[in-house]
Amino acid sequence: MEQVAIQKSNGAKPRVSALNRPRTRLILILIIAAGFLDVIDFSIVQVALPTIRTELVVSLAESQWIIGAYGLTLAGFLLLSGRAGDIYGQKKLFVFGIVLFTVASFTGGLAPSFLSLIVSRAIQGVGAAISTATAFAILVTTFPEGRERNRALGIFVAALSAGFAAGSISGGVLTAVFGWRSVLFVNVPIGIVAAVLSRKFLVNHPGRALDKHLDLPGALAVTSGLVLFVYALTNAATDGFVSVQTILPLGLSVVVLAGFVAIEYRSQSPLMPLAFLRRGTVFTANVLALLLTASAGGVVFILTTFLQQVSGYSALVAGLEFVPAAMIFFFVGGFGSSRLVNRFGLKLVLVTSMTLITLGSALLTQITVTSGYVGVLPGMLVWSLGASIGFPALNIAALAGTKQGEEGLASGIIGTSQRVGFPLGLAILLTIATVTDPPPAGTASQLGSLTGVVTGFQYAFLASTIISGIGLLIALRVKNPRMMTEQPFFS
Repeated sequence: MEQVAIQKSNGAKPRVSALNRPRTRLILILIIAAGFLDVIDFSIVQVALPTIRTELVVSLAESQWIIGAYGLTLAGFLLLSGRAGDIYGQKKLFVFGIVLFTVASFTGGLAPSFLSLIVSRAIQGVGAAISTATAFAILVTTFPEGRERNRALGIFVAALSAGFAAGSISGGVLTAVFGWRSVLFVNVPIGIVAAVLSRKFLVNHPGRALDKHLDLPGALAVTSGLVLFVYALTNAATDGFVSVQTILPLGLSVVVLAGFVAIEYRSQSPLMPLAFLRRGTVFTANVLALLLTASAGGVVFILTTFLQQVSGYSALVAGLEFVPAAMIFFFVGGFGSSRLVNRFGLKLVLVTSMTLITLGSALLTQITVTSGYVGVLPGMLVWSLGASIGFPALNIAALAGTKQGEEGLASGIIGTSQRVGFPLGLAILLTIATVTDPPPAGTASQLGSLTGVVTGFQYAFLASTIISGIGLLIALRVKNPRMMTEQPFFS
């Protein structure tokens, strides 16, 4: 297998030399395939949920664990997967993650019961965590810091944006024509092809981390702590923050994660060196990622609910009404954000992103019962424009200054921040949105009930505005990292 040559120039730190252009294109395609499997699986299964619930005879609350089980293990294993790739080799774990995800998709499609489906979904989450964390790290090692990495990240984000939209559409078609099991089976041929090509064409090298010891106590603590934390947030979205189902796992997660910090402080070979967070823009990028995905988690869910339950649009029509936002993510975020970073620097792009997100959320606070699609469209588009340039820029910031052997660590941390932010924002905004729940049926008019619902949505969008405003203040403190410039790997 071809090895990557290491060069030194003018006393600079070692860097990876350029592979031939077709090879780098293929590597980028394989990286995109891993991320595409994760994103399309999330959206495609959501569309099939009502059918799954009917066939397996489960309640609405129980059916949420079809999504929740996947999200729990995915968030919990990202950091461990990224660091393990640094130690044992990214390629090995990348292929293993794809194979595990593919097998779990197949068993999920064959699941004879709700419990077996949940188990398969949880294993899918582990496979997705391994493949996505190592995929991001492979991207970092393949494309050196600067314009080429920024461009590759932009293409990566564009493909994932397209995958989310494709999953929503194909999920409806597959479920209607072939049944819900087909939305899981569709991952199998994609996964097989991706695993075979990855094994053949990805660069094979041993782990790049200087310290080959895996911090098992730290790995156990952070994984269990994150799983408990996301579990608590999942319960909070339906039961509220004051329920026992939320308070107990939330308290346990705080204790376990505090233990993780103590373990890392004392460990000779920490899973996540605390000093790493203080380097460059790493800490700021992860805080901003948490805030941005927190805003996204609640805003998208509430807009979907508003369009269907208040404005009366069908699920299909409501889905199509998000196409303009998806196009912004695809074109502006995917192909524009990296160019903006290259030209104007990270700080200006992040400040602009958080300003637009804050403004978009503020516009959405003005919705009324009669607003309809036209009423929410301006706020939706402004918010989407800000978020579309923000996500790629945050990934660039989180990876800036990464040293050899830290690629998986950096990708695992930023991935975890994004995955935790989504349920965190959803739980917070839904809790706020329910403070004006309408009275029981029969005690108020339908219009009065809808007014109460929309008032709660207004409060939730106000909370999103505040969260984004905090992100703007943090973005103003970002310092532009010094980036290397390289000759392009591909034209």
